[in-house]
Amino acid sequence: MQTSADRQDRHQYPAHWEADVVLRDGGTARIRPITVDDADRLVSFYEQVSDESKYYRFFAPYPRLSAKDVHRFTHHDFVDRVGLAATIGGEFIATVRYDRIGTDGMPASAPADEAEVAFLVQDAHQGRGVASALLEHIAAVARERGIRRFAAEVLPANSKMIKVFTDAGYTQKRSFEDGVVRLEFDLEPTDRSLAVQRAREQRAEARSVRRLLAPGSVAVVGVGRAPGGVGRGVLGNLRAAGYPGRLHAVNKAFPEDLKEVDGVPAHRSVRDIDGPVDLAVVAVPAAHVPAVVAECGEHGVQGLVVLSAGYAESGPEGRERQRALVRAARAYGMRIIGPNAFGVINTAPDVRLNASLAPQMPRPGRIGLFAQSGAIGIALLSRLHRRGGGVTGVTGVSTFVSAGNRADVSGNDVLQYWYDDPETDVVLMYLESIGNPRKFTRLARRTAAAKPLVVVRGTGTAPQGHAVRATRLPYETVSALLRQAGVIRVDTITELVDAGLLLARQPLPAGPRVAILGNSESLGVLTYDRCLAEGLRPARPVDLTTGATAEDFHRALAAALADGTNDAVVVTAIPAIGEGSPGDPELAEALRSAAATVPGKPVLVVHVELGGLAEALSAAASTAPGAAEKVPGTEGAAAPAPLATPPEGTHLIPAYPAAERAVRALAEAVRYAQWRRDAADPGKVPEYDDIDEKGAARLIGELLARGQGLTISDAETCELLAKYGIPVRRALPALTPDAAVAAARTLGYPVALKATAPHLRHRADLGGVRLDLADEEQLLRAYAELTELFGQPEELRPVVQGMAPRGVDTVVRAVIDPAAGAVLSFGLAGAASQLLGDMAHRLIPVTDREATSLVRSIRTAPLLFGWRGSTPVDTPALEELLLRVSRLVDDHPEVVAVTLEPVVVAPHGASVLGATVRLAPPPARDDLGPRTLPAY
Repeated sequence: MQTSADRQDRHQYPAHWEADVVLRDGGTARIRPITVDDADRLVSFYEQVSDESKYYRFFAPYPRLSAKDVHRFTHHDFVDRVGLAATIGGEFIATVRYDRIGTDGMPASAPADEAEVAFLVQDAHQGRGVASALLEHIAAVARERGIRRFAAEVLPANSKMIKVFTDAGYTQKRSFEDGVVRLEFDLEPTDRSLAVQRAREQRAEARSVRRLLAPGSVAVVGVGRAPGGVGRGVLGNLRAAGYPGRLHAVNKAFPEDLKEVDGVPAHRSVRDIDGPVDLAVVAVPAAHVPAVVAECGEHGVQGLVVLSAGYAESGPEGRERQRALVRAARAYGMRIIGPNAFGVINTAPDVRLNASLAPQMPRPGRIGLFAQSGAIGIALLSRLHRRGGGVTGVTGVSTFVSAGNRADVSGNDVLQYWYDDPETDVVLMYLESIGNPRKFTRLARRTAAAKPLVVVRGTGTAPQGHAVRATRLPYETVSALLRQAGVIRVDTITELVDAGLLLARQPLPAGPRVAILGNSESLGVLTYDRCLAEGLRPARPVDLTTGATAEDFHRALAAALADGTNDAVVVTAIPAIGEGSPGDPELAEALRSAAATVPGKPVLVVHVELGGLAEALSAAASTAPGAAEKVPGTEGAAAPAPLATPPEGTHLIPAYPAAERAVRALAEAVRYAQWRRDAADPGKVPEYDDIDEKGAARLIGELLARGQGLTISDAETCELLAKYGIPVRRALPALTPDAAVAAARTLGYPVALKATAPHLRHRADLGGVRLDLADEEQLLRAYAELTELFGQPEELRPVVQGMAPRGVDTVVRAVIDPAAGAVLSFGLAGAASQLLGDMAHRLIPVTDREATSLVRSIRTAPLLFGWRGSTPVDTPALEELLLRVSRLVDDHPEVVAVTLEPVVVAPHGASVLGATVRLAPPPARDDLGPRTLPAY
C-alpha cells in the first residue's frame, strides 16, 4: 500500500509559495518548495554544510545523506509534509521542513494542527537572516494547510537556531528534557511578530538600497571605445564626481590589448575583473543585457543599475523581457534599479557617486530625491541646482534615485533606506504610479513621523512599464489617504521644490499664526490674502515703507519673532532706490541675524525682482572666505553657488519669487507640523461591550455558504449590523395601499413613504420620498401621487418607514480595496458628496481621534456644527457610528462593502435609514504574510 510519504503529490505543485526575499545583508534569495527533481541539489547542498551544523540538525554525527534520506527530504505531499529551500543561482543555501504530528508526536493528517519543524543553513550563509525568512514562509504555508502550532527540538548549544525561534515574536512555550530544548509556538501572527517582521523588512530593504548607493567598486558595462555614448558618458560622470572606489570599464568589443579607457582599467567581460564588483551600471542594448546579468551574477556583483531601454515601456514583448531580467538578477541575489533608469547619485563626501546620466554632480545637501521618469529626474535636479545655488544657498541633494520602470527597486525600497539615513532630512518623491499603495502608506506614515515626505503623484494613469496593482478607489481618495499618512501632497514640481526647500532649511511652525512685514504695502496685502486662502491665521501686515533700512528690517523681524502670538514670519521685499536704501548683502545679513535671535520659528522671504537678495541670503549664512564662489562649470551663470557650510545650528532663509508660492509652502509645513503633533497621540480603537463578534462571524459564514459574493437582503443587513450595535430604522414593504396602511399602523405615525427602486433610491430631489405623513389619509394620497408619477408599485418598490428626528443627512461608506486596504468614508448625503465629491476618508481601523477628524474634514462640516444659527447635531453619536462600522469591517474582512445612507444626525442621536452590505471572500492580505518582493 502506498503511503502519503511515497506519493509525489497529494496536491499540485504550489507555485504560489515561490517568493523572492531580501536577506539581512541586502542580498536576495528565492524560496520555493522542494520537489523530487531536487535530489542532486540537496546532496550537493548537504556536502557543503559543516559537521557541526549537521550535528546540530540530527543530534549525532551525520556525514552524508542516505538514499532513503534523500527520498524522504525530496518527496512531499505539500499538505502534511512540506519542505522549502532558499536558493541563490539555482543552488540550495538553506532548507526547512515540517511534518504534521498528532498528540502522540507521531506522523498524522488533518485535523491534527501541530507540526515539527527543522532547519539547516549552509555555514557560508549563516548570519544573513535566511532562517528567519524561511520561518516566516513555512509558517504561512502551515497556516494555509490548517496547522496552528509548530514544535522544534534544538540542542542547547545551537544558540543561533534557538534565537531564530525566540526572536520571531510568536507566542511560545519552552521546556528542557533529556538534554534537548523543546520550543512550541503558535503560528497566529501577533502584534509583536508583525513588528519583528516589519523591522527586519526595513533593515534588509534599506541595506539592499545602501549597497546600490554606496558601492566600494563600480563596473560600467557598455563603455564605448570612442568618446560619446551612454556608457562612456556615465564613466566620465563617475570620474568627474571624484568617486573614490575602484572603477572598471567593460565592453566585449574592446581589443584584447586595450588596458585602459580614460585612465580606467578596461575589460572585455565582468568575469575578467580581478576583485569584487559591488555595482554594475549596464548601458548595452536590451538584447545583450541577459548575458551581462549572467556575467555579473557569476562574478558576485551585488546590484545593477540598468540604463538600457526596450523593456516594458515598449510593449508586450518588452514586458516579458523585463520579467526575465528581474528573474535572472534575483536568481543571483542581485537587486536592480531600472531598467530604463536615469541612474543614481550619492553626494556623501566619502562616496561621491554619480552613476547617472547627469553631467554634473548636484550640490551636497540633506534632501533625498526619487523620481521614476528620467525626464522628471532631470527637471528636479535642474530646479534644485538653480534654487540651491541661487535662492537657498547650500541646500542640495543627499541621494538621488531614478528608478525608470522600477521593475525591482521601487519608491518603497528607497523610503526604507531614507527612513533612518542620517544624511537625509527631507524626502522629495515624484511618483508616476504607486505599485503597492498599502505598503507605501504604511512606510510613508512611519517615515513622516521622523522626517518630512513631500510627494507629487501622477494623475492615476500608470506609464507603460510600471507594474501597478488595480485599485477601485478614485485618485482623490488615494491622495486623501496619503495625506492621512502624513504625506505632504503637492501638485507640481515647483511646489515640490518650494516645500522641500522650506522644510530642509527652517524649523516646523508651532501653529498657523503668521506675521507679515516688508517694504511694500501691496505685496504685504497680497501675502495676507493668500494666507487666508490657505487656512492660515495672518496678522495685519506691517508696512515698513519703501524707505526702510536694513536696520528697520532687522528690528521688525526680531520683534515679530519675539512676539508669542506669531508662529512664523513672512518678509516681503521689493527693490528700493535711493540713498540709504539697503543693498542686498546688507539686507540679507540683517534678516539672518534677526532670525538667529529666535531660531525656533520659520522665516520666509518673498522677493520681487531682487536678483541679488536670494544669493545674499545664502552668502550671509557663512563667514568663511569664498562663500559666493561658483561651482566649476557654471561660469557666466547669474546665480553664484555658495560652497561653504553655514555655522552649526544656522537656518538658511528660503526666498520665493511670488507670495502664493511662499505661502503655499508655509501652509504645507503648518499642516505637516499639526499631523506630527496628532501622530504622537493617534488615539485608540475603542471597545464596545455590546458587540457580538462571534455571532457576526457565524452569520457571515452562513451567508457566504450561499455564494462567493453577494449583496445580502435588507433583513440580513439589519441582523448583521445589529450585532455591532448599529440599528437600522425599520422599513416595511408596501406593494399595495392597504399594505402601506398596515405598515404605518405597525410603525406608528408619522411615517415616510419611499420608493426604493434603484433609479429612485436616495433621490428625494426626484420626488420619490414623502415625509411626515401624519395619518392614513395623507399616506394614501401620497401613495397615489407616487404611483401616478412613477408607475406601478412593482416598479417603485415602495416602503413605509417611521420618521426619524430631523437633522443633517449624511452618508457612511466602507470598502475593502485590493490595493489600498479597508477604507472608511464620510460625507453629507446628496449633492455635496455625489456632485462635489466632498467626502473624507480614513484607513481602517479608525481610532477615536481619527473619527473626530474625519467628521470635521469635509468642506461642508460647518452644517453639522450650527452653521448660520442652525442647531448643532450630535457629532459624538456620529463618531461612534463611524467607529462601529470600522470595527465591523476590520474584524470581518469578508464584509467587503458597507453603505449607510442616509444617516440622519439629529441634535440628539443618529438614525440609520438605509443600509446595504456586500459579502465576499476577503482579498489576500500580503502585508500580514511573510516578507516577499513583488512577483515576476
